[in-house]
Amino acid sequence: MIVQFTGLSGAGKSSLAQQLRQIAQPGHEVVIVDGDAYRQTLCRDLGFSKEDRMENIRRLGAEAARLDATGKIIIIAAINPFNSVRKELEEKYNTLTVWIRCDIPTLVQRDTKGLYRRALLPEDHPEKLHNLTGINDPYESPESAHLILDTHLQSLEESAQALYHFLLDKRQASSAS
Repeated sequence: MIVQFTGLSGAGKSSLAQQLRQIAQPGHEVVIVDGDAYRQTLCRDLGFSKEDRMENIRRLGAEAARLDATGKIIIIAAINPFNSVRKELEEKYNTLTVWIRCDIPTLVQRDTKGLYRRALLPEDHPEKLHNLTGINDPYESPESAHLILDTHLQSLEESAQALYHFLLDKRQASSAS
């Protein structure tokens, strides 16, 4: 089973994937294809243009498909900003799309990497970040996510439990058919 997360930086994608890994029962092992980690290896040749961001997700999807043969739950934890490539992964690899949604004020408050602070600087500021997804670079809200988790409204544990039960239901439904 492949699950593609989508959500802005700081929404909790990696944290949620890690929490899911911790609470998963035996027989439901979770493997994380983390977008940040793969940017250093498989996708190190890519930049942040729309085309490169889409190629990044395609490569993560192909890696997830390779790992899917193990029967584990594969989580693609990446910003994944474009509907067309999310749909492409759904069609090609039968992925489930989970929107890790978080409001901008909460993201600005969390801002562990300092990205929002830099993106919200005046245009002429030397430290201005010009390509932060959802602020000054496009993010397309999912047209049809299979599950939406509002991480500004529920705790990490609550979100992980909701995700885990959703995945168990999906796994049970697919094995019954």
